[in-house]
Amino acid sequence: MKKINKFLMFTVLFLAFVSCNNKKTEVSDLDKLRNSTNVKSYPAVQMDSMQAINSITKQKVQELLDLSTLYLSGNRNTEIDTVIYSQMESYFHKPDSMTFRKLFRELDSLKVKSVKVNSLNVYKEFYKKDTLDYAKFNLEYFDAKNKSLGTFEKNAQYILLSTPMIKKEFKFYFLDFYTSPLKKDSTSVGVTK
Repeated sequence: MKKINKFLMFTVLFLAFVSCNNKKTEVSDLDKLRNSTNVKSYPAVQMDSMQAINSITKQKVQELLDLSTLYLSGNRNTEIDTVIYSQMESYFHKPDSMTFRKLFRELDSLKVKSVKVNSLNVYKEFYKKDTLDYAKFNLEYFDAKNKSLGTFEKNAQYILLSTPMIKKEFKFYFLDFYTSPLKKDSTSVGVTK
């Protein structure tokens, strides 16, 4: 019995001694950052092309709406307002005087001070031999007191144009904002007189 107790005591002490000696020193967070590269620290997120287009479109819609509310909150005749307006025009392929009319009218009538894009989904429509790219998004408007004015479902038509200088790079432009999707040709059913 004494031999078993001595053996157990010896084993416990031996394991305690070994575990104390095998402790590895912890590397501090500062040392980890100092000795790491972006590849090791921040792994790239893989997205398929549809996820990437969805993400880019949501970002562009949010940026355009933020610039619109900023423009409408100003006097619309200062130099900064001119810069904001020209920035907004850069989001469109061929901007004209009608480009922002519907957007500004809606934001002004509801006295919107900020907008949040809650969800966005891109889809394609086929018209004759053309493929048209649309984004359907759900917006929430807020007033000056950050109180929700409601959620609204909107559409925008966009285009991706390849850049000639760099392969596999595209420029994103809106063709129409707050647009209605194309109506399908339909024939009336029933008796007509």
